[in-house]
Amino acid sequence: MSVLTKPYAQCHWSDSHKIGTGDQTMREIRMQQEIIVRATNEIGAMARMIRILGDMGINLLSVVVKTDGDETTLHLVTSSQSFARDALRKADFMVEERDVLVVELPHYPGFLCRVGEALARKEIAINELYSTVPQEGRTGLVVLTCSNNERALQALRRHCH
Repeated sequence: MSVLTKPYAQCHWSDSHKIGTGDQTMREIRMQQEIIVRATNEIGAMARMIRILGDMGINLLSVVVKTDGDETTLHLVTSSQSFARDALRKADFMVEERDVLVVELPHYPGFLCRVGEALARKEIAINELYSTVPQEGRTGLVVLTCSNNERALQALRRHCH
């Protein structure tokens, strides 16, 4: 069961159903492809993959590494998805792609909760989510997949402005 299929408690961010106001608004939301690279779980495998991208001048916007037994999986969002995908395939890595939502959120307590509430109100489950934000940063990047990414995109865009 997904984390947002159960009834939710309100986060008490504000009385509004809008996701923030003024300086506290969602900066950007878009659908894009996430690159998924599968490789044998061996020391240095991730470094080889990332070196290929770095040598091409491709920035990593988000990366998650998952290891399960003999397999390592990298989930990548980069500054140039098509070049990254093609370069990794050329280097004989197993590469897949999937649609994800990429959201730039302000770094304020409770903001991610508001996103979760907006999706829960539309009965959209969050299947996977990862995020990062520098301690002193003003915004963070959230990557997520939902039970229906297209509906989630529309719901969050409606609450954005």
